Amino acid sequence: MSAMQAAVTQLVPLAADTFDKNKVTPGLLGFIVFAALALGVWGLMKSMSKHMGRVDFEEAPEPAGATAAPAADGPKA
Repeated sequence: MSAMQAAVTQLVPLAADTFDKNKVTPGLLGFIVFAALALGVWGLMKSMSKHMGRVDFEEAPEPAGATAAPAADGPKA
C-alpha cells in the first residue's frame, strides 16, 4: 500500500464525521473555479468581438464565364 493510499484511508473517516451529507456545498473553492471560468469566457468574448471588428470581408465578384453554368444538361456519369 502506498503512502498516498494510507493518507486517503486515514482522511476518509475524518471527512465522514465532519460533513453532513445533506448539507454539502461547493464552498469557496467552487466559487473561485466558477469565477475563473466566468472571467475566462468574458475575456474570450471580448477578444473575439475585437477580432471580428477588424475583419474586412468583401466577396470577390464572380468571373463572367462562371455564371453560365449548364443547368439543362443531364447527370454526368
